[in-house]
Amino acid sequence: MRASHASAYAPVVEALIEGGVLSVELTLSTPGVFEELPLLHKRFGDTAEFGVGTVTSVDDAERAIDAGASYLVTPATNTAIIEAAVRRGVAIYPGGLTPTELFNGWSAGATAVKVFPASVVGPGYVSALRGPFPNIQVVPSGGVGIDDAVAWVKAGALAVSVGGPLLGDAFDGGDLRRLTDRAVRLRAAVDEAGSAL
Repeated sequence: MRASHASAYAPVVEALIEGGVLSVELTLSTPGVFEELPLLHKRFGDTAEFGVGTVTSVDDAERAIDAGASYLVTPATNTAIIEAAVRRGVAIYPGGLTPTELFNGWSAGATAVKVFPASVVGPGYVSALRGPFPNIQVVPSGGVGIDDAVAWVKAGALAVSVGGPLLGDAFDGGDLRRLTDRAVRLRAAVDEAGSAL
């Protein structure tokens, strides 16, 4: 989630949870994440997990973990950040696009690797990666829409990261009931795709 300030997160998080979203990534490109994360945990921690994304330094990784992040997401493969997360026992999803970047992240101990930007390769990339790397776990991010999520899950993605297409205008005064409806639709589609495997 990206907003003008993290203080805007709570009502959007509530709408997402009502729609069945159980994991929410807060991005460090939004000011105030470190201060807001403990408050979100206090209010919603029994029903959702919170991760911190756009982590680009070990210092930010450590601060996110100290603030209560359940997982970290990076836009690129940085083995020092992966090592910090593994050392602290926190799930880590490093970003990459090429087989070399993704394998390096996976080999360094990543929980799964984030294919970013996923829209440039498509769901077939999962099976292509699994040829040489049969055990690699993949989470697509970047340009994944609600309808695309199903194809990624059917292709074997561990999870999908859906941002703008799900959030829509939620941070610009949009109707949060419509956000909940989109979340319900996404959750149902992903659940159905996962159960078909």
